[in-house]
Amino acid sequence: MHIPPSVTANADSAAPIISVRGVNKTYAGGFQALKNINLDIRRGEIFALLGPNGAGKTTLISIICGIVKASAGGIIADGHDIGRDYRAARSAIGLVPQELHTDAFESVWATVTFSRGLFGKPPNPAYLEKLLRDLSLWDKRGEKILALSGGMKRRVLIAKALSHEPTILFLDEPSAGVDVELRHDMWRMVRELRAQGTTIILTTHYIEEAEDMADRIGVISKGELIVVEDKAVLMRKLGKKQLTLILRQPLTELPTELSAWALAISDDGHSLVYSFDTQKEETGIAELLRALSAHGIEFKDLRSSESSLEDIFVSLVHQPKESQA
Repeated sequence: MHIPPSVTANADSAAPIISVRGVNKTYAGGFQALKNINLDIRRGEIFALLGPNGAGKTTLISIICGIVKASAGGIIADGHDIGRDYRAARSAIGLVPQELHTDAFESVWATVTFSRGLFGKPPNPAYLEKLLRDLSLWDKRGEKILALSGGMKRRVLIAKALSHEPTILFLDEPSAGVDVELRHDMWRMVRELRAQGTTIILTTHYIEEAEDMADRIGVISKGELIVVEDKAVLMRKLGKKQLTLILRQPLTELPTELSAWALAISDDGHSLVYSFDTQKEETGIAELLRALSAHGIEFKDLRSSESSLEDIFVSLVHQPKESQA
């Protein structure tokens, strides 16, 4: 893989810590898993990559980490070309994979120590002890991984990924099948790591976690990156607010004069739902209420709601491609 010199020339703090340029992946059977992916990950951010199953999330992560080879394009990780300078690039990266695969007959301490040495890092027992304590693994350090529960094995994978003190950490579906305690421990660690300058890239099916944790969101669908945006900007651009009016008398149909508003009857005619764009200066609510009053439609209560990141994600992956431009 190769990236033009203009992309690789500057690896200072202002430059992206990861640059993906023109990456494609077509497997031997002809399936195109990734289509012309271009993406910059900012140094020190938490970036969430969202997408349905089979969208290409794990393939993209595997290519950035040098596990899978791209069919075309190139990647720079922390100033190093993943193709030409694999060892240096890979030493900057920690990866917590989706699958549980560990050295079953090794002890926790041995496997974490070995992982650190694998990347050429000198021994640092104090750092590894803190790491294991942070992951509630210190009491298990002498146990064979074979004897651990699934949740503890997941903790070992996180410890292995962090053993060589990477500047970039990938978490591929880290919450899949883990208990609530581990999830809380993991997200606490993620926040601490980011505070120390580590860049975090995560894929997750728990969209509320991305909404809570991420600085920026990328959405991938059918191998194409369809949007990359700051979380707050994405939610402001694509989020919609709804005003629900609880009616005094149920409605079976709307008067034709109210067709100018985005109204829907719900709750068996007992509610009216008005959707409006948060980007517009005028919401139209005042005019709507006057129009309802003029038609003798009275309400006894109202409430407002706003789109969640999950609502936005679902709308993005299901809308036609041309409408995403």
